[in-house]
Amino acid sequence: MLNIKVLGSGCENCKKLASLAERAVNALGVEAKVEKVTDYAEIIKYPILSTPGLVVNGKLVVSGRVPSEAEITTFLTNALV
Repeated sequence: MLNIKVLGSGCENCKKLASLAERAVNALGVEAKVEKVTDYAEIIKYPILSTPGLVVNGKLVVSGRVPSEAEITTFLTNALV
């Protein structure tokens, strides 16, 4: 099972990233938990300079932008290997 976290304040880009992550999970048909992290103390535990950020299985894979659904799918596929 994949553990996916969307890091951010809850802004529109954060919501969009969460939505794209959920769509990528559904497209792959894998078991995953998508969690929205808005607590600043939790966010700074990762090496993130700007939000939104995407964490897959504890590893920050992108920050400061909203990746495409295809990019997210690639991140998730790589995490499954």
